[in-house]
Amino acid sequence: MYNNSQTLDWEPVAAPPDAKPPAPMTMRAQSLAARSYFPEHAHDWGQLVYAISGVLTVAIAGRSFVISPDQAVWLPAGVAHRVGSLAGAQFRSLWIAQDVSAGLPVEPIVHAVGPLLKALIVEIVDLQSDGDGYTGRVTQLILDQLRRAAPIPAALPWPRGEALAELCAALYADPADPRSAEQWARALGMSPRTLARRFETEVGICLRSWRRRMRLFKAVELLGGGMDVTGVALELGYGSPSAFIYAFRTEMGASPQAYMNGKSADY
Repeated sequence: MYNNSQTLDWEPVAAPPDAKPPAPMTMRAQSLAARSYFPEHAHDWGQLVYAISGVLTVAIAGRSFVISPDQAVWLPAGVAHRVGSLAGAQFRSLWIAQDVSAGLPVEPIVHAVGPLLKALIVEIVDLQSDGDGYTGRVTQLILDQLRRAAPIPAALPWPRGEALAELCAALYADPADPRSAEQWARALGMSPRTLARRFETEVGICLRSWRRRMRLFKAVELLGGGMDVTGVALELGYGSPSAFIYAFRTEMGASPQAYMNGKSADY
């Protein structure tokens, strides 16, 4: 996803030197520039990785993926991880002490972020300890929401190896890139069969399926940013808006406009 390769130009971000353990919950808000990341580390407490805008990249042992503002990653205490952003994000890191984490998932999961949880995360960023118990009630509601979270397969998987990470980063930056798997294999100095085998091993799906999922992921991101259907279709490399609408409806069960209207109604 991101590593020490100068080709990928990822910039490390230092953790705040004054970071303190949560008691019982701490929310950190930070802007991440494009291609910046926190190097691998672990905490003695649980962490919810989330962005209110933009996308985040998350790497843990054996798994790497990209999440949108509709998704979050729960990391139990002790799980080594890296977090960064491909294109920039408004990052939110929710730290939760172990003594209040009973009932939370014991394994890392990706889960949906619904309207209530998103509102609570936004609300708690600026809250301080108070005398009337409001902060405590918001904290408890967040914990209740996280205990109800169920894993989802919606995150975009990402390869761990440098060569395939470079390929995916290029396609993510330019979804309309017309190069075939065979052309990419030549560019990476491997045979098409080797590329196919390595991609399925590292990512879990074939390159063609990944490109289709990536385009849908980008479509939701671009539509959410206010781009119209025609603009999104061109950005993603579809031959026409109707071709994009058909592909979107086939995968998502609704037209782009209906899908985004439904999301707006949720909020």
